Amino acid sequence: MRSDAGLLLTSFICSAGVSFFMTPLVRLLSVRLGVLDTPGSAVKTHKEATPVFGGVAIYLGFMATMLLLRLTTNFPTGTLYNLRALVLGGSLIFALGLVDDLKRPEGVDYKPKFLVQILAAALLVLFGLRMRFLSPAYVAAVVTGVWVVGVTNAFNIVDIMDGLSASQAAIAALGFLMISLPTEELYVNFASAALAGAALGFLPWNLSRKRKIFMGDSGSLLIGFLLAGISLGTRYSDVNDAGVFAPLLILFVPAFDTFFVSLLRLNQGKSPFLGSKDHFALRLEKMGFDRGQVVLMAGAAAAFLSFCAFLVTQLPLRGAVAVYVLVAFLVAWVARRMALVEMR
Repeated sequence: MRSDAGLLLTSFICSAGVSFFMTPLVRLLSVRLGVLDTPGSAVKTHKEATPVFGGVAIYLGFMATMLLLRLTTNFPTGTLYNLRALVLGGSLIFALGLVDDLKRPEGVDYKPKFLVQILAAALLVLFGLRMRFLSPAYVAAVVTGVWVVGVTNAFNIVDIMDGLSASQAAIAALGFLMISLPTEELYVNFASAALAGAALGFLPWNLSRKRKIFMGDSGSLLIGFLLAGISLGTRYSDVNDAGVFAPLLILFVPAFDTFFVSLLRLNQGKSPFLGSKDHFALRLEKMGFDRGQVVLMAGAAAAFLSFCAFLVTQLPLRGAVAVYVLVAFLVAWVARRMALVEMR
C-alpha cells in the first residue's frame, strides 16, 4: 500500500486531471443540447449565453477518484466507510442540480429542492456524520441537517462571478485538509484532496474567455454538500472547546454572502430567496475593483480565515478566543463598508 501522502497526491492529481479534461467535453455536450445560461433576467451579470455543465466534470473528477481509492487501496474494513455517505449524498445532490440546470430558466421549485437536500443530509447522519459536540442525538441530527442544507445553498448563492465559487471550494477543501492531516480521519483527507483537485481542474475553463463554461447548479450544490459533509468528519476541539467553530471560519466567505444578502433583502421587505445584484462580490465591483481582483481578494480572505481556523484548533482557549474576536472585528468593519455601497 502506498503511503497516505502519496495517495493524497494521487487523489488530487486524478481528480484535477479528470475534471480538467472532461470539462471541454461536457461543454460541447451542453452546447449541442442547448443547455445554456442566457442573460435574460435582471439578476444575470454575464453578457453571452454560456454552457452550464461544468458541474458534470467536477462530479466525474471527484467520483473517479473515489472509485480509484476503492479499487487500489486495502485499508482495514470500515476505514473509508464515511466516503460512501459523500458518494451517495453527493450523487443525489448532483442529480438535483442537473435537473435544475436542464429545466432552465425556471429550474426546480424550492420545495422539492429543499426536500432532496434534507434527504441527502439525512444520508450523512445515517452514516454517522453529524455534529459530535451536540447531544442528544436528535438535536445533533437536526442541527446537522440545517448546517448541511445551509452550506449546500451558500455555494449556490455565491456562484455569481467566474472563478468565485470554484476557488472558494478549493481553498475550503485545502483548509479542512490542513486541519485533518494530523489526525486519522482519512475520509476527510481524501475527500478534501479530491474536491480541491476537481474544483481547480474546472477553474481554467470557467475563467476562459473563448471556451467559458459555468459549473451550474449541479456543480455549486455538489461542492457545497461535499464541503458540509467533509466538515463533519474531523476533530476540532482536542486542544480547546472553542475549536468546534473552526468550520465556520473555513466556510465563512460563502456563508457571509448568504447571511449578508438575506439580511439586506429582509430589511428591504424582499424575499431572501429571490435573486438580486446585492452580493458582496458585486459590491466590490461597484467599488471599482475588476472581477479578477474581486476573486483574488475573496480567495485571500478565505485563505486567511482558513489559517485562523487552523489556529483556533491549535491554540489554548484564550488564544482561540482572541482569534475569533479579531475576525469578528474585521467582519463587522467589512460588512459596514459593504452595506454603504449603493447598488441601485
